[in-house]
Amino acid sequence: MLLRLPTSVPEAQQCLADGAVPIGGATLVWATWQRDGFPALAVSLREVPEANAAGRETLGGAVLLHRIDATVPDVLRLAAATIGTGAVRRTATVGGNIVGSTLRCLLPPALALDARATVLEPDGVREADLAEVVAKRPVLLGLRWRTPLASAYRKLPAEPGGQPPLVVASALHTEDGERRRLRVAVRDGYDVLTGTTRCDTGAEDALDALRDTALGDLPATAWEAVRPQVTGLLEGSGQN
Repeated sequence: MLLRLPTSVPEAQQCLADGAVPIGGATLVWATWQRDGFPALAVSLREVPEANAAGRETLGGAVLLHRIDATVPDVLRLAAATIGTGAVRRTATVGGNIVGSTLRCLLPPALALDARATVLEPDGVREADLAEVVAKRPVLLGLRWRTPLASAYRKLPAEPGGQPPLVVASALHTEDGERRRLRVAVRDGYDVLTGTTRCDTGAEDALDALRDTALGDLPATAWEAVRPQVTGLLEGSGQN
């Protein structure tokens, strides 16, 4: 296998045009390649600056999970810290987790942040929503979002070998500088559901409104985790 390490977006585009298979930390594909055979040509974005950006409102697809720190919103930082082992986090990438993983532990936080994706294709770079990223699995160059007022994350314990642990991610945003909007994303099994509501009148009204979104299909056990997170987030931000 020949691994190319482009140092710019145009070089990375050319690699894709040449048929190179994207590879990040290879934590999700190495065993498969050992079993089924390695591709002739692979490409990593680890030397592309845009794919390694990490800031208050941006996170590159090639960023290693262990690099995600307090610079980003809490919901992303806390999620990254719970993925795999320390060894995995020092190897796995943001793009690999969201695009390549079946668990996609960073997807609920990204949805709660209302993040947009920048994807790399052989003919250029474009913006995409996260639903398209999950469905079509393009090369993720990075994520962008607007800084929320506050955010929260919780991953519940799960039995080894059982269903994936329940994840609840939420973020409080502002609209027009005054109105507050709450976005909540929940991973229940392998499904990720989201709900959005304005929250100008209190936590109970916000919870009632969220039940009228896709989150209303969640089982009661999931709502037992959603309720305290939403209440704590809104009350901690001065929303009574």
